[in-house]
Amino acid sequence: MDYQALAELLYPSLRHDCDYYEKLYPERDLPEGARVTRFAPSPTGYLHLGGVYQVMCDERLAHRSDGVFMLRIEDTGSKRELADGIRVICDGVAKFGIKIDEGVGIDGETGKYGPYIQSRRAEIYHTFAKKLVAEGKAYPCFCSAERLEAMRAEQEAAKVNPGYYGKYAVCRELSYEEVKAHLDNGDKFVLRFKACPTGERPNFTDCVRGRIDVPENDIDMVIIKSDGIPVYHFAHVVDDHLMRTTHVVRGEEWLATLPLHVQLFEAFGWKRPEYIHTATIMKLDNGGKRKLSKRKDPEAAVEYFFTEGYPKEALIDYLLMLLNSNYEEWRSENPDASYEEFPYAVEKMSNSGCLFDFSKLYDISKNVISRMNAEEAYASSILWSEKYDEAWHTLFTADPEKAGAVLSVGRGGERPRKDIGTGKELPAYAGFCFDETFAPDYAPLAGFDKDDVKKVFETYPSLWDAEDDQQTWFNRIKELAVSMGYAPDTKTWKKNKESYKGHAGDISMMLRVAVTGRTNSPDLCEVMKILGAEKVKERLDKAAAAL
Repeated sequence: MDYQALAELLYPSLRHDCDYYEKLYPERDLPEGARVTRFAPSPTGYLHLGGVYQVMCDERLAHRSDGVFMLRIEDTGSKRELADGIRVICDGVAKFGIKIDEGVGIDGETGKYGPYIQSRRAEIYHTFAKKLVAEGKAYPCFCSAERLEAMRAEQEAAKVNPGYYGKYAVCRELSYEEVKAHLDNGDKFVLRFKACPTGERPNFTDCVRGRIDVPENDIDMVIIKSDGIPVYHFAHVVDDHLMRTTHVVRGEEWLATLPLHVQLFEAFGWKRPEYIHTATIMKLDNGGKRKLSKRKDPEAAVEYFFTEGYPKEALIDYLLMLLNSNYEEWRSENPDASYEEFPYAVEKMSNSGCLFDFSKLYDISKNVISRMNAEEAYASSILWSEKYDEAWHTLFTADPEKAGAVLSVGRGGERPRKDIGTGKELPAYAGFCFDETFAPDYAPLAGFDKDDVKKVFETYPSLWDAEDDQQTWFNRIKELAVSMGYAPDTKTWKKNKESYKGHAGDISMMLRVAVTGRTNSPDLCEVMKILGAEKVKERLDKAAAAL
């Protein structure tokens, strides 16, 4: 067989050869040890949590080494592509504030190694496919769907491995004349990679899993479909070589096709990148563990977490804890440091499935929000409400000074309050500060003497002074408590309960329920200052009338 003639027959009108593209996309001029990584999703739906999990690994590997992080779109499976799939991916990554050095972005493509969308690289793939044909490493297959189905049935009956190989690979030895006759007849073909098994199981080293013993690929896999579009297995090999990718981060589900990818790199004589197969994100379900599902689990979509109002910093922290076993310890020792300062290391990555723990994420989120100053908390909250709660957004932003004062209560110091873990909880947390969302529950007042409650509500307005500090404010409450036969503090009351109606904390609780409408609220002294004397008295009167 004259393979060069066959290559010209199959791909007669390509403008360039492989050397042209090797020169067009030269080796990158980067510092020694710099890593070039890529996030290469398909635009077939929302941005998956597992995708961001990979993005964090890609981004850290690249930027910790002064390397390059790319966003490439692998859209060769065009039948499943969503019209706005690329935008969804770009928006999702942008929400995390992650720096993409080159590739696809919201405003288009940047970088010298593009196009970064695979559907725009068809001629490149055909050029390298032609090279394989010319070297006798790939061939056209004209088998119909019916022929392939009959072959599978024959293999099932014979109880042998399914696939196009050996005696079943009927197009592998077609002559030049037979191929030409098919083409002249208008028959469509797929291009198959010619597997040449040696009978030995190749060893492979994964950066996380170490030495892996993988089965050898013996199937003549399709690399170019009948419509001329390459399959993922072929396209990503060509792209990773030409874009000079040094490390490929992907899920462990790709381990099964690793032997084919290794064979393709070897067929071209290219140095293959280092592979990092990440552990699958799991969740508990009916007492067992299973993979996070796009169909079953709303949290599989990153948008779910933004809808709930988790700050991006909390998600980043949590994903890095899943990725690196020592991140949690580092974060506890460096609570205010940027995650970018963490010495991310492949060696600290887990090779077993990691369990997604909502409770853990929520605790992290509460810590992140508690460490924000009032300005940061306000910016974060309105960023959420602007998109996900229009009514609250309008109310909360009408008086930014008041909103900032609400958010400043309990912030700062060594032990800041941790009242909320998501933006979605903010309306319930701060709603009592606004008449429009004030929905008091006076039921707890039934636990106190009705006459005492009324007396507290009638007397307190004349005692309150907006200039009082915390201690002076509470001293006034204690004075009122003592004058009404209550102990000045809990300790005194516990020593001699028979002598007192209760303690000063009871008086404080009566006021809290009346002013905030609930038993648990931010610092009552600060809340009263935010509301002002008139509003405090109005609420005390309203609560008294409800008794």
